[in-house]
Amino acid sequence: SIGRESEPRRRPKKKKKRANRGERAVVTLLSLLFLTVAIVATVKYVVRAPEPVTDNEDQQTQQDGTAEDSDAIQTISNGKERKKYCYTILAYGVDNDAGGSDTNMLVRFDAENKKIDVVSLPRDTLMSNGHKLNSSYNNGGTEKLRSNIEDMLGVPVDFYVSVDLKGFIALIDQIGGGDFDVPEDMDYDDPYQDLHIHQTKGYRKLSGSDVMQVLRYRHDNDMRYGYPDGDLGRIKTQQTLLKAMIEQLLQLKNVTKIGDFARAVKNNVTSDLTFEEMLWFGSQAVMGGLTIDSVNFVTMPNTGKMVYSRSIGGMLSYVVPNAQELLDLVNNELSPFVETFTMRDLDIMSVNSDGSVSSST
Repeated sequence: SIGRESEPRRRPKKKKKRANRGERAVVTLLSLLFLTVAIVATVKYVVRAPEPVTDNEDQQTQQDGTAEDSDAIQTISNGKERKKYCYTILAYGVDNDAGGSDTNMLVRFDAENKKIDVVSLPRDTLMSNGHKLNSSYNNGGTEKLRSNIEDMLGVPVDFYVSVDLKGFIALIDQIGGGDFDVPEDMDYDDPYQDLHIHQTKGYRKLSGSDVMQVLRYRHDNDMRYGYPDGDLGRIKTQQTLLKAMIEQLLQLKNVTKIGDFARAVKNNVTSDLTFEEMLWFGSQAVMGGLTIDSVNFVTMPNTGKMVYSRSIGGMLSYVVPNAQELLDLVNNELSPFVETFTMRDLDIMSVNSDGSVSSST
């Protein structure tokens, strides 16, 4: 009888353990849920949407509300009406050793329509001043690069983000690297720049240093191997790799890391965006329903032919825009305005029948 009496006393203890484990699981899930809701609420009701600023005195802010207000911020600039919550951001990489902007991308972030367009601008693009695009930063820093791109494309650059090599490596390591299929074996060394690229073809996990090497590679030391189309080939790899990194960032598991990512960006880049504005962009991307299919990468339409520039003299290799295709690109993937652009809004160089170039304006 003693054994029968003691047995019931042990059973409730086992049930209590199972109940405790269940309770802890529920508490953990609820805590994560509340944390996610808190982050969403903070971003939605506290963090303001950025306001694009221009130098034009006729700019009028029609609405000056936060992200929770009914419609969105609209402005009038140069007689054109801006689209709701639509921004342009210049993202460029700085080669501290060479001094120029090695990679230049103009991003249109359309939060209203949940779409991001990334347009790569080749470094060898011939500008109306007779120089290549990548020399703009050398001759006047961010503002010169910014104004030259604005003049060429006719669209304002609302914000800029500049990343140096060390900062870029730190950013990629912050998100834990990424899986990528390296398109070919890469071997290149430049002691002057302390640049060493050694990557093996194939699919694997890349660290920040690996990603930087893949992004910068164009050809091997002896020029026998590499991209046949030079920088244009490198741009294709850059776009594929960056899209893979963005896909990782958009994963649901990163919803609670938005603040960490925004802080990592702020600490490793130079930008005129505030931390709160970066947080807003991050929240729109991760929690706004944006998917990797909504991110569109495209390269500026170009001839890629050898052209002659009288302002410099001599046959040099430049990338020259295809005028009509570029105009279509500006209207469909770059312009933050409601109105349609015409060729008169662009300031580009075009190739004449004799192989020389001239300005479109």
